[in-house]
Parts: sequence; C-alpha cells; structure tokens
Amino acid sequence: ETSMRDNNTSCFNYRKVAGTKTVSKHGRGMAIDINPLNNPCVKVASGRVQPATGKQFVNRSKAFAHKIDKTDLCYKLFIKHGFRWGGAWRSTKDYQHFEK
Repeated sequence: ETSMRDNNTSCFNYRKVAGTKTVSKHGRGMAIDINPLNNPCVKVASGRVQPATGKQFVNRSKAFAHKIDKTDLCYKLFIKHGFRWGGAWRSTKDYQHFEK
C-alpha cells in the first residue's frame, strides 16, 4: 500500500497469490505495475480501491497525467509485446497491471 501510494512502478516481487501456495506473476518476474496511484486496482463487486488514495483516479473517463488506457503508448507497447492488461479484466480492474 505504501509503495503504491508513492506511485512506485514495480515488477519483481517474490510473493504468493493471496490465500494460495501459488507464486504470483510478479514473483516469477512476469508482471509489472505501472504508476499504481494513477492507475489503481479496483475490485468491482466491493468497490475496494488499492491504493486507497487512488480513488480520485477510478473514473477513467476523466483526463489526468499518467493514466493508462487503450489509447496510451504504454498500453500499446505492452500489448504489442504479448502482455495482457489488468484494466480489461471483468471482476477486477487492475489498471496498473500488465502480465505475460
């Protein structure tokens, strides 16, 4: 939470998927989170936002600096190189997240 609040981009972080024994994509070096404050993770059903201070960036129709969307160069480059974007997921919108 603290690192996300500081808007730190992060990649390798050895950890397991919460509640499992499976090593996460970040733990295998196959995922990256970019500008997490400006591109928060939103749990659709509960409305929970991570980082909590990212609530001001949940409305993706607004224009603001460092926003990742389908028109953004960051999005286009990661997709071009075979990554999947968390902003396209259904039950969770993880706008900061790209994974292979």
